[in-house]
Amino acid sequence: MGHSYAGFPAFERLLLLIATFARNPGVGCYDPMQSDPSNHDTLNIVQMYLYKVASELNVELPPYSRHTIQSDLKTLRRYGLLDRRPYRWGYYLGTGLMNREELQVALNALQSQARYQEDPQINQIYQRLMRRLGGLNPKDEMLYPVRTQLDRVIVYTDPTEMMAKGKYQSRGTLFEKLDALEVAITKGQAVELYRFRNPYNPNKTRYEQVYPLQLIYADIAWYLLHEDYKDGHLVVSRIDRFSDHFKLLDSKGRGSITQWKSLRIAHRLLKVGWGLKLGSKEDQQREIRGELELVEVRVRFFPEVMAFIQEGEKRHPKQEIKPGPTGKDGKPAYVDYIVKLPKRSLEEFCRWVYRFMGNAQFIYPQYLAEQHQEFARALLDRYCSQAQ
Repeated sequence: MGHSYAGFPAFERLLLLIATFARNPGVGCYDPMQSDPSNHDTLNIVQMYLYKVASELNVELPPYSRHTIQSDLKTLRRYGLLDRRPYRWGYYLGTGLMNREELQVALNALQSQARYQEDPQINQIYQRLMRRLGGLNPKDEMLYPVRTQLDRVIVYTDPTEMMAKGKYQSRGTLFEKLDALEVAITKGQAVELYRFRNPYNPNKTRYEQVYPLQLIYADIAWYLLHEDYKDGHLVVSRIDRFSDHFKLLDSKGRGSITQWKSLRIAHRLLKVGWGLKLGSKEDQQREIRGELELVEVRVRFFPEVMAFIQEGEKRHPKQEIKPGPTGKDGKPAYVDYIVKLPKRSLEEFCRWVYRFMGNAQFIYPQYLAEQHQEFARALLDRYCSQAQ
């Protein structure tokens, strides 16, 4: 060891350095709001916090050189309290990279995902963390769920819960293989899955060979974003529509760089579109190359829902909201919502518009206006036939 800690002052200094990192995870990180990068000195900040912690604990530390602190950092690396890598974004011990406030936010997110999205793995992690925090008073502020998400999953996701409630089907779902699926995602491993349920095309159940890219929670369910093993077609599929069949095709994997590349392309498609449909293989490739013409849609919304429409300033990155002529009350008679979308997204966009019932009217394209009228007539006919 480069420095002896047999003497109490040196040992106390090392303990105080550990306490500094434990109390201030990320200490030494460059803050663009507070400092000039050319003048940033990580070690100087660490020293400043070291003496601050010592003062808080009523310990008088003599001045120590940078070399001494650097020697202490080497000791912490040697014993695994710090990793053997640069800490350009601040020091923290082991995996303890959060302070109390950050931990509270993380616990809120985990609690929501475990309770409402019913992610079985997240639930296990959350319960494990809560056991570790068992020494806290249940009324401790850190345990209060300040933030949550109320989007509830509508299918069973936990095989243990399914067994307990007698809901276990003749075949399990891909939720049983989440551990292996997540490993395949991080390593870029190709896998074979079996789509055993397909509500949109009941006759189209099949084995699929894919690169899984990401688990996504959206609205009511968990989805898997995946890329076809052979032709690169990107698709988002409900996880519970795959069986528990899971066959590894490539244990080595294609690596994170290729995974990231495909993931970025998929999210560009999601951002441009509306909803989760990513289109056919042919149209998707044309869209990626910038050769696919978008469809401009204009929907007129009337007073009962205008405020809601105008509130959504970031509903879509390419949207435009135009108020209609002003009435005697000083308010517009309607607002037009205009957006350009790939054809693949029109079905999901229309479902969103239909939620507003008689307060929405398609202006163009004409075929969407005609479709809306047909649905309205069918709904009216259904009610009229029941009334007779």
